[in-house]
Formats: sequence, structure tokens, C-alpha cells
Amino acid sequence: MEGVGENDREQHSSGGPQRRRERQGKSPRRRRDVKRPQRQQEEKEERERPLLPRQPVISEPSTHNSESSDSSAKRRDGCRRPHFLHGPYPATHFGPKACILPNPTSVMHIQDPASQRLTWSKPPVNVLVIKKIRDESLLEPFKQLCRFLIEEKQLVVYVEKKVEEDATLSKDEAFGSIRNQLCTFREGYDDISDCIDLIICLGGDGTLLYASSLFQGSVPPVMAFHLGSLGFLTPFKFESYKTEVAKVFEGNAAIILRSRLKVKVVKDISHVQEAAQHYKAEENGLVPHSHMDSEAGKITLQLQVLNEVVVDRGPSSYLSNVDLYLDGRLITSVQGDGVIVSTPTGSTAYAAAAGASMIHPNVPAIMVTPICPHSLSFRPIVVPAGVELMIMLSPGARNTAWVSFDGRKRQEIQHGDSIKITTSCYPVPSICCHDLVYDWFESLAECLHWNIRKKQTRLMDVTDSSDTEN
Repeated sequence: MEGVGENDREQHSSGGPQRRRERQGKSPRRRRDVKRPQRQQEEKEERERPLLPRQPVISEPSTHNSESSDSSAKRRDGCRRPHFLHGPYPATHFGPKACILPNPTSVMHIQDPASQRLTWSKPPVNVLVIKKIRDESLLEPFKQLCRFLIEEKQLVVYVEKKVEEDATLSKDEAFGSIRNQLCTFREGYDDISDCIDLIICLGGDGTLLYASSLFQGSVPPVMAFHLGSLGFLTPFKFESYKTEVAKVFEGNAAIILRSRLKVKVVKDISHVQEAAQHYKAEENGLVPHSHMDSEAGKITLQLQVLNEVVVDRGPSSYLSNVDLYLDGRLITSVQGDGVIVSTPTGSTAYAAAAGASMIHPNVPAIMVTPICPHSLSFRPIVVPAGVELMIMLSPGARNTAWVSFDGRKRQEIQHGDSIKITTSCYPVPSICCHDLVYDWFESLAECLHWNIRKKQTRLMDVTDSSDTEN
């Protein structure tokens, strides 16, 4: 110990103030190096997560691998693990010694929007073409696209069976050879989630919502052409479809990850049986049995929602009265026509019509918007993505409520039933025409006419009266 003290005194005496300033300038670098193995381990786990066959990935720079210490893992296990799926990057540092506690259960993290580029681990083979139903104006673009994909690109094209059975397509003899090569499926009966590499939508925003509903897990990239009425989510023009599709197949296309909501509806079996006696399964909007789990007299319906979950009063003339919980705590009661829980993508749909703000799809958040609340101070709110919202009928509610998911599968909610909503870890990768900022603001201006007014005329070169007085 004495030798150590003498050595320290020698360094202080020989180095002087200049040596101390150099040592102080280097110490923060050493502190950052201590945290680097922990950050590298988390990036290693992120890269080593298995991908689906031919599943596109977001290109990111590669880093070196290292191992994390056992002590940090013990500290993580002893703390309450947060369930936020979005948030600051887990390895973010605050000053020389503070950082966010590493979360091994995190699924997604925020990255620079400009770095969100699509690439292919393997060349795409199977393409799903979704066409707007009962719109004869889309038959010609549909035939052109299918012919291009099959004859020129040598790809396998999947379509819905009722699209392939269209009477007009059956009468077209020139399209007969292409029609015989189409692979068909039926919604609710055939599972195509593991064999589709790319989705191409022809129509309006409803086609993109329908494509999202077909994939309850990982979603292939979606390329949407504007051939519908509004087209807020469809940035591509069909006039240049060959060039645009070829660019997507080459990779390195801008992409926006549209977050979805994971919805779990827990209902009493007796309620479902009573509803089945009055309505058919399709009319009542019941979810197919593949999405049901029966346990302890309860039925759990699980869905992935792209736009919003709407809870309303249905046909009743009474006000809707539901309780809203956030992470198990009662936040407020909604008395009015209902409540909307939406994603940022859905913020420009029903939520915007109900008075909510419009949020860019790249912002990790969940919006809660009341519908005609009977309270002057009930404003729409935005909560962090990843929190769990739960909606239940209030004990004193005079009537039941009704819930719908992206405008579909509408069903009744009674006392004791619950609706649990949180951020899904399976977003919809939507391919951008230009980039994720330009496309969104262009849609605001073109589709919703956001902040568009008659321009103010410029002043003529006439001296103002106030200037002459001075």
C-alpha cells in the first residue's frame, strides 16, 4: 500500500496541472468504453433474431459482437420489466454514468427515419395482388399487372377467389391463359401468411386495411396504387407501374413501418351463445375459430388492427358509458357516443373526423379520442405506444356497447366483457413512393386539403399612409 501511495505522489508531482487536464479529458472516454460491451450485446441479439423465409429486413450498419456481464442480467431480473415496445434506444446514455436499464424483451426501437430502407434477404417469388371488389374500372389495370408479373417477371401471383371468379374476367379469352396461372385463396379458410413475399394493392385505402387483416402475424411489404376514391395510404400512380414495381424488386426502397394495435376481446361464452341464437356468425362479425381460445368459461378473440378500434353505443338511444383503464388503473369514464383508440395511421381517419390531431405514422403512440363526449373538457389524448389500454362497460351502464375493428367484425360488448389494446410487434411495412415525410404531407394536402386556402395578394408599390406620416 505504501508503494502505491508513493507512486501516486510521483505522478502528481511530475505531471502537474497539464497532466491532470489530460487525464480528465480522457476519463469520459474510458467510461463510455465500459458501457460499450453491454450495448454491443444488445445489438448482437437484435441481429441474431431469426427472420421468416424471404422476409424483407430493414438495412442497418453492422457492429462488433461481445458478451454482457452476468451482474447486469441479475439486476434486470430483479426489476419490473417494462412492456413498452417503442421508446428511446435501449443503450442511450445520459451524462457520464446514467443510462436506460437494458430491456431484453424489447422488440422494436426508434431509428432515423431516413435509414428505413427495404432490402431482400432472398429474391421475392410470390406476390399477392389485392383488387377492390365490385369496381369494373380496375379490371384493366388488374389484367395488365398480372400479365406483367407472370409473363415478364416470372412470378407466382395470388388473388382472392372471388376476384378470379369475376364474370367479366371469365369472358375475356385473351386473359384466359393468365387466369389459369393465378393461385387463389379464400379469406377465413386459407392461410397464406407464410408464402407471400410482396403485396400489391389496387384501389383505395380499404385495400390496404384488408391486406393488413389477412396477416395476423408478420406482414410482407405493401405497395399500394392509388385507384380508389381517397387514396391517403396509396402513394403510387398506376401509369408508371412497371418502373415502380421493378424498383421495389431491386430493393433499397424507402419504407414506413405503420404500427398496428394488438386487440384482445375477452367475452363470456354465454354471451356468445346468446348472440349466435339471434344472428349468424358472419352477420354478428364473430372472429373465425382459428383466433379463439376457450378457457374458464371465457372466449378470447385476438386481432391485429391498423387504423382504429371503435367502441360506440350501437342502436341504443342512451349514452355510452364505458370505463377506460391504462396499465390496470382506472383513468376515466367515457360518457357520450363512444371512444376511438387509434394508431398514428388511423389518426387521419375516424379520429381526425372526431377532432383529434393528426400524427405521423412514424411516431410511436396510441391515440384515445372520445366521440361526442358529454363533457366540455374531454380532449383527445396521446399515450406512449406499448401501454395496455382496457375498456369495459361501467357498472351503472344502462345499455351494452358495440365494438368494431377497422370498420369490420362488429360485435356486442356486455357487462363483464373486456377489450385490451396495446401496440403490436407486427407493423405493416408500407413502401413509399418518395420518402416517408414527403408522401405523408402530400397526402395531407391532396386528400384532406390540409392548410390550403386562397393565397393573400402581395402589396403594390404604393407608400403606406403610416409611412408618410413618419
